[in-house]
Amino acid sequence: MDLGALFGNFNNFLDFTVGGLVIGAIYALVALGYTMVYGVLQLINFAHSEVFMYGTFAVAWTFVLLHGTGDASWSLGRAVPILLVALVAAMLMSAAIALLVERFAYRPLINKNAPKLIALISAIGASFALAEAMGLRDRFAKWFGLDDNLANYVAPNKARDVYSNPVSIQPHGLFHIGGYSVTDVDLVVVVAALVMMFALDIFVRRTKFGRGIRAVAQDPEAAALMGVNSTRVVQVTFLVGGLMAGAAATLYMMKIGSTRQNAGFLLGVKAFTAAVMGGIGNLRGALLGGLLLGVMENWGSAVFGSEWKDVVAFVLLVLILLVRPSGLLGEALGKARA
Repeated sequence: MDLGALFGNFNNFLDFTVGGLVIGAIYALVALGYTMVYGVLQLINFAHSEVFMYGTFAVAWTFVLLHGTGDASWSLGRAVPILLVALVAAMLMSAAIALLVERFAYRPLINKNAPKLIALISAIGASFALAEAMGLRDRFAKWFGLDDNLANYVAPNKARDVYSNPVSIQPHGLFHIGGYSVTDVDLVVVVAALVMMFALDIFVRRTKFGRGIRAVAQDPEAAALMGVNSTRVVQVTFLVGGLMAGAAATLYMMKIGSTRQNAGFLLGVKAFTAAVMGGIGNLRGALLGGLLLGVMENWGSAVFGSEWKDVVAFVLLVLILLVRPSGLLGEALGKARA
């Protein structure tokens, strides 16, 4: 254990902290989807990781469509016009996948009052099905005779390999915090995550749909008696979670630049961890949990080595749940104050 790697130099400490906040912001946005669904249905949507994954492919495919397949290295400023289109495409793609999950993996079971365990298994099945469908995208294109036209998108015979964005975004240093150079990409990721989280918080607390979401989360039967359409509320919940996942996918591709058919698995598990740490069903808890998890991961990799990064994240989860089982904030969505 090399504590000096983290604490021996204050600049190193700041490096790992700021870097952790950036990746933690992405965890937080994905965690919002888990929190929204759990807050309303008291169910974990394990297919949400694939909702995020489809958004990452939408970003890469948008760049292929508007730029081409030639490798290029652009500044963030030059990439902004295509990034905005990619953001819309990713949010629409992820929202569509989220609604499909709700329609086929959840709604039939909810209508039949199936046990929650059955719905959980259905979500896990949907997760694997969506991941495998993306891994077989070259086969689907071939079956429909579109393999030549879609060659740039389906990557024939390489559908399970890493799929890189043809345009890599080169970060530009803006200012220093200790020895860490904060880049324009870092700043956009963190600020965008904060803005979207607070916008979602206002949506849930101040709008008509938000009041419906809180009503169903708190007491579904009473909400139904008051005329709240619970089916519509569940649809909106999945839709909003999908939109947040699409935004996270865009930020992820800005920062990481590549994806694959199982890219959502580990990141999804960590986002779920962040949601539980902050208090599952708590929007602000999802943000806190994501940022904390990102920072603690980086600190752990500095002290124990990068191969222990994931171990540190999940040990942290266990420790927090032992001390505070409801999470750090612990307030459920249905109990949120108006």
